[in-house]
Amino acid sequence: RPPSPPLCSASLREDPDLRGELAFLARGCDFVLPSRFKKRLKSFQQAQVTKVVVIPPPPSINIPRFYFPTGLPNCAANYDEIIAKIETAFTEFEEEKADIYEMGKIAKACGCPLYWKAPMFNCAGGERTGFVSVHSFIATWRKLLHSCYDDASKFVYLLAKPGCNYLEQEDFIPLLQDIVDTHPGLTFLKDAPEFHSRYITTVIQRIFYTVNRSWTGRITMTELRRSNFLQTLALLEEEDDINQITDYFSYEHFYVIYCKFWELDTDHDLFIDPKDLARYNDHALSSRVIERLFSGAVTRGNSVQREGRMSYAEFVWFLISEEDKKNPTSVEYWFRCMDLDGDGVLSMYELEFFYEEQCERMEGMGIEPLPFQDLLCQMLDLVKPECQGKMTLRDLKRCRMAHIFFDTFFNLEKYLDHEQRDPFAVQKVRHALLLLGHMHTSTYRDQLDPTISSFVHFYVLMLLYLCVNCLLSCLFELLLPL
Repeated sequence: RPPSPPLCSASLREDPDLRGELAFLARGCDFVLPSRFKKRLKSFQQAQVTKVVVIPPPPSINIPRFYFPTGLPNCAANYDEIIAKIETAFTEFEEEKADIYEMGKIAKACGCPLYWKAPMFNCAGGERTGFVSVHSFIATWRKLLHSCYDDASKFVYLLAKPGCNYLEQEDFIPLLQDIVDTHPGLTFLKDAPEFHSRYITTVIQRIFYTVNRSWTGRITMTELRRSNFLQTLALLEEEDDINQITDYFSYEHFYVIYCKFWELDTDHDLFIDPKDLARYNDHALSSRVIERLFSGAVTRGNSVQREGRMSYAEFVWFLISEEDKKNPTSVEYWFRCMDLDGDGVLSMYELEFFYEEQCERMEGMGIEPLPFQDLLCQMLDLVKPECQGKMTLRDLKRCRMAHIFFDTFFNLEKYLDHEQRDPFAVQKVRHALLLLGHMHTSTYRDQLDPTISSFVHFYVLMLLYLCVNCLLSCLFELLLPL
């Protein structure tokens, strides 16, 4: 019989199951017959062979790109035509160089709003040289056209620091300073330069309060697209009276906010401490919520908590949140204050903690407070939380009654006002608006709507209050010599 072919040692090493089968075959035997070995090996190999079903790959599906962080490219855009318009606009200037005041024509040639001119000027290097040449600007604009395809991405490209795809607060300063310097509705500020920075600070805080919904301190392109900021900025060139643009830029709104801060800031160092803030609206707020405001729960950084004082910029956030608790940012603001342990849920303990002081204050005024258990039933009926016994931010936003909820726990004056609501109060405020003549686009709808913004309520009433005080002061000065 011819000798059997030797078993490859490599196959034994690679197949531990085969080694085990051979060991089992030879167990208890000093010699294994080749025929028996071959028969057992063949049956083992047949048992090990499995049918490999080859599954054909699925047909390739061409999924078109759906995410465009810098906007959807416009294949039909004629960039050469845009560049030609820019070159033509520069020919009107001496040596084809434009200063910041002449950049308005360039902005319009680019198809941009007028008040993009300062960011365009700075982005093309004008801040360093004092002018922008046609060649430097076209190089900048050509690069922008090939990387940014919508207004939000272009705006961020112009204002942001190099390499950043978001906007921080200081990025808005050149834009707003140019508005202060050149807008017809702010010409009176040329004689009051000390108010420039305070007006700019107010506008920046209002922008971030409304646009930066992520609370990161960085406005992204997505947040810009979801807001009305760019549309409002474009309206500035159409409206000479800046007070008609109530979103962000109104000087009257700034004046009301700053006057409220000035009343509290007795030493006028542009900072207020807890004692100063406690005097807001005749001590309307509870001391416990004031402690939370200075704990760093709603402020960026730890300077407020460390130094125990609030800056004017932080006061802007406080005032808007206090006077318009229906705003989504305001709901988040006060929820953070009441969420003592930061677990994202308002427990019954936290509600009782804030209501205790309200009860003490009402008893001091001779008012019998509602027992906490009864009040809790009212609040649960008001909010209707998804999970019984705890309230989340989502619950408060969904119920649309967050302003009543928050006032109940830390603003005694407004809580009592809700309890004794005058059904004709809305009509009175609408009548006051009509007297002031505020029938412009952004508030006309609110005047017809009984759900008019609480901040507009506050602004109108405070403006009337300041006007009456001013008239009384003038009248007193006139009558004093008599």
